[in-house]
Amino acid sequence: MEYSEIMVRYGELSTKGKNKKDFIKQLGQNVRKALSEFDGIEVRAQHDRLHVTLNGADSSAVMDRLKGVFGIENFSPSVKVDKDLDTIKEAAVAMVKEVFEPGMTFKINTRRQDKEFKYDTYQMNNIMGDTILDNVPGITVQMKHPDIELRVEIRMNGVYLSGKTIQGAGGLPVGTGGKAVMMLSGGIDSPVASYYAMRRGVKIDMVHFFSPPYTSEQALAKAKELTAKLAGYSGGIQFIQVPFTKIQETIKEKVPEGYLMTVQRRLMLRLTVAVAEMRHAKGIFNGESLGQVASQTLDSMQAINDVTTMPILRPLLSLDKTEIIKVAEDIDTYDLSILPYEDCCTIFTPPSPKTRPDLEKTRKYEGYIDVEGLMKEALDGIVISEIRPGDNYLNQNEDVFAELL
Repeated sequence: MEYSEIMVRYGELSTKGKNKKDFIKQLGQNVRKALSEFDGIEVRAQHDRLHVTLNGADSSAVMDRLKGVFGIENFSPSVKVDKDLDTIKEAAVAMVKEVFEPGMTFKINTRRQDKEFKYDTYQMNNIMGDTILDNVPGITVQMKHPDIELRVEIRMNGVYLSGKTIQGAGGLPVGTGGKAVMMLSGGIDSPVASYYAMRRGVKIDMVHFFSPPYTSEQALAKAKELTAKLAGYSGGIQFIQVPFTKIQETIKEKVPEGYLMTVQRRLMLRLTVAVAEMRHAKGIFNGESLGQVASQTLDSMQAINDVTTMPILRPLLSLDKTEIIKVAEDIDTYDLSILPYEDCCTIFTPPSPKTRPDLEKTRKYEGYIDVEGLMKEALDGIVISEIRPGDNYLNQNEDVFAELL
């Protein structure tokens, strides 16, 4: 069926009080950004609903994009018809027949904005109900939890019919929960943590450390491709790549082996804090899960967090690997994350890293390197790019990636 509009219903943001209009405004901006590639689309974010007028755009492609926008509880594709009763009946029967299967039940739900329309809400419910019963053999009426709810909205500019409801991503519109930076490694965990951060309305910038020649261009492309996947939830994400080669080489040369990982993580966090401050962000997200690796024990976290007072947020802290993988599969980042390109977190990894690093020793060993000088050089070399939904960074390596997948 050729739809003319998609009616979007708000989720959690509908419970907001005096600032509800701010949440709705942000959601409208996010939807416009997410649908920017579709010509002619009009988005109207109103108090009780958001309406997407398609103007000929591909409704299936638009709906696929809307499924990933946080702040949307569900939505219904609608057909606009003239305020002629026979025309309304014909469209309603066609819509129900399109989704009907034997044994299904239905109800009619009429809303009348145009009070001058000839029939009131109850009359329209009865007229349309009788029409469906007469023209769809085997269907029955059920007022509570029907299989099909046919919505009839009589507005000033026409009648809108919708017969199915599609689940949205829920959560809060990205941008309503403040701004933070995400430490994106390219593995399984950090994209899932990014998803959870954005689901609570946080606008995130990605911070990715790369160490050529120890990490490859393919690894960088993978991180950007993961970001493009996640950008579907917000409409776009700033990707900040931080050169880390010299820092890792220096730490490898001057710091005792058992503390390589701890000092390296401290430098990563120091740099991320500096980026966050430059970007006016209020916190840092990462993909740490308690006890998963040596750097994610409570002792290691204490030794690493020692470098900042900025909030460090860990959405995955109490999840196990199986739970994290399940979410990665659901949000379609898992297959990318497992591509065998090492990020800088995995190179120079000592065979026996400290799982309970001593804080005073950590500070002492970090003093062996020129922290300020190395940080300045790295920050001077950052590259920032805007990544949007659908951007593809793997085209140059299609054959290689196809084999790996």
